[in-house]
Amino acid sequence: MEDFYRDFGVLQATEQEGVDYRIHTRRGESGIAVMALHGGDIEPGTSEVASALASPLHSLYLFEGLKDRRNLQLHLASTRFDEPRALQLAQESDWVMTIHGCSGKDATILVGGLHTPLVCRIRDSLSSAGFRVDTRSGLQGLNPQNLCNLGRSAGGVQLELSSGLRRAMFLNLTRSGRRLTTAIFSRFVAVLTSTLPC
Repeated sequence: MEDFYRDFGVLQATEQEGVDYRIHTRRGESGIAVMALHGGDIEPGTSEVASALASPLHSLYLFEGLKDRRNLQLHLASTRFDEPRALQLAQESDWVMTIHGCSGKDATILVGGLHTPLVCRIRDSLSSAGFRVDTRSGLQGLNPQNLCNLGRSAGGVQLELSSGLRRAMFLNLTRSGRRLTTAIFSRFVAVLTSTLPC
């Protein structure tokens, strides 16, 4: 998918913060930042997952689409995501985990990023817990300019959650439906929380 805006500066000049999108940041103490770059109604469910994973130890960043329609216009690719607050938080963190949504009817998680030991540990933990883990060309988070890899360690983790998995985590993917999470959401967050270093 080709982005509608080439960078955040162009997006910011056209869209209104607080009306079309919002940005939320919270600092944690662990040195880990959990980010949903395409939250709200851009890739529904990713904000809720990131918020649950970050609380209470880790830093949190959310870029959320608020438009009534066409929220995908707010999508900026991870390798070109240059919103200043996101860049600052990433650069001040030891490493970054980004939460994304991808297509797919099956409940699948694509795990990538340049933090190889943690990527392997997360894959193993999720697989052992019964989640389907896979890889997909173009969604592996291996570009050094990918925001997940811009922490001080120069290696992070990118999680792509299929639409099938996200639908199974909530009553539905509408704004109101995402307020009600399922046992699958709780199990996913518990597995990842126990895997992340403190």
